[in-house]
Amino acid sequence: MKRVALVGTGLIGGSIGLALRSRDVEVVGFDTLPERAHEAVELGALDRVVTGPDACAGVDLAVVAVPVNDVVGAATALLDVGVAVVTDVASVKAPVVHGVEAARADAAGRFVGGHPMAGSEQEGVAGAESRLFEGSAWVLTPTPRTDADAFAAVRSLVDLTGGEAVALDPDEHDALVAMVSHVPQLAASTLMDLAAQRGADHRALLRLAAGGFRDMTRIAAADPAIWPDICVSNRDAIVAALDRYLEALEGIRNVVATGERQGLLEVLERARTARRNLPVGATDASDLVELRVPVADRPGVLAEVTTTAGRLGVNITDVEIAHSTEGRAGVLVITTSREGSRELEAALVSAGYHPAISPIT
Repeated sequence: MKRVALVGTGLIGGSIGLALRSRDVEVVGFDTLPERAHEAVELGALDRVVTGPDACAGVDLAVVAVPVNDVVGAATALLDVGVAVVTDVASVKAPVVHGVEAARADAAGRFVGGHPMAGSEQEGVAGAESRLFEGSAWVLTPTPRTDADAFAAVRSLVDLTGGEAVALDPDEHDALVAMVSHVPQLAASTLMDLAAQRGADHRALLRLAAGGFRDMTRIAAADPAIWPDICVSNRDAIVAALDRYLEALEGIRNVVATGERQGLLEVLERARTARRNLPVGATDASDLVELRVPVADRPGVLAEVTTTAGRLGVNITDVEIAHSTEGRAGVLVITTSREGSRELEAALVSAGYHPAISPIT
């Protein structure tokens, strides 16, 4: 793959551009906001700006990275000018895939729906990262009409960015993503909004917010502008998932109200086990452990721990910071391989830390 076009140069489009250019792929593109496309050039996400779909006719592949309501129009315009393969990055797939097939039945085989399951609370191309997709699932949604060569080309694109391609039916994708992406966004935003509406009490309440609250509401800081279109486009699947969530919340409410300790413990244990078994990127969770390191809240402590791991050649797969509501302390929760964990534990003990290892599973 030598030349790719980007339609839309925001966070995701810009990150794709940075990832591809780091692999010596030429990337051209345009945006409805010309100044944003030129910013993408300045930041290294594009080699140059082109004028529109007509200027993309000779590329190997085009990526549509625009709001979900605009994807079908942009994709069909690219197919009309003869772009060999077209994909998109919208988080709703069935309306997009079926829309392209209905609009361009003869050319729809060259369109492969896609959804990289990666993101950031940063906004716009200024927040783009070349490694955003590394180890993340990137869903592709082929249909019986999809051309095998087109699918292979998009899969190669995913490989170049470091993503892990996963093939799903478009409707199945939308049902699953409603549960793991769309409902969490709505739940986090609703909880944050509820806490902020506590009137005179909310300042004190938010000062007491510990790691759990901050972790659960982190995605509430994401750009809100994309979500109305997503929720409308995937309305049925989101409502179905919300209904299941509300039913589960009602169940846990009743358990708490009746003081049923054993029932509550069973729910918490099931959730804990399921959470610990979540895969970290493309890594098998059974090969991982958590290293919990109590730390003081002072400058340089995170660098000390991660530098120690780097010096030993121990790869950190994930890291979380659990803040304490009292005092200037917290816990670093480091996910790493079983193989290197003992050596890292010993080095941290020698440096005055008191780490503890626990299995993921």
